[in-house]
Amino acid sequence: MLRFENVLLQQGQFKLRVDWTLPRGARLAVVGPSGAGKSTLLSAVAGFLDPYEGCIFWETARIDDQPPAKRPVTMLFQDHNLFGHLTAAQNVSLGLNPSLKLNAEQTQSVEGALDRVGLGNYADRRPAALSGGQQGRVALARALIRNRALWLLDEPFSALGPGLRREMLSLVSEMAENSGATVLMVTHDPDDAVRFADYTVFVNDGVAQAPKLTNELFADPPIELRAYLGT
Repeated sequence: MLRFENVLLQQGQFKLRVDWTLPRGARLAVVGPSGAGKSTLLSAVAGFLDPYEGCIFWETARIDDQPPAKRPVTMLFQDHNLFGHLTAAQNVSLGLNPSLKLNAEQTQSVEGALDRVGLGNYADRRPAALSGGQQGRVALARALIRNRALWLLDEPFSALGPGLRREMLSLVSEMAENSGATVLMVTHDPDDAVRFADYTVFVNDGVAQAPKLTNELFADPPIELRAYLGT
């Protein structure tokens, strides 16, 4: 499980409080107004921002005092964070070795990851030769190959059209379920939350509220969430 114990995140004058637990293997949507602190929450889990107060735990181990590379985390960004001069296979290989020097077993793992996201025939293409959805699949393959327990998605598919975004979320959901990964996804689209997430956290007024079952939360949203949704 992922646990925030009396956590205060602070950047300049901005403060965000978090104090809740998420079950292992859950898929969580993080929603709220722009600037509310959704990405800040993910940054704290990833290790890019240290808590000002409190602790973050994965299972029984504290992780907020570990460097990012040592945490059980992989992250997908909105721009996919692909290197334009590298092929799809090389971008995926970065998940195993930044030097791109792979042994035979690792090379097979890269090929297998690309096959799993439907890009087995695109290994030699560079990002510029791939569609937005295909670039997202490359980033997802790189996340898969790292074999981490926590996946953090910071609106990685928000630039895609509705149909392709649904397809990518379905693929992430399927692969997370197969691997047992716990997923935290920032989104501005409540439909994505309902379609993808078991639980939803609403971030507003300096607080990341405790996770609620997604269907129940959106069926009877509190006043603050109603205001955000415009309903």
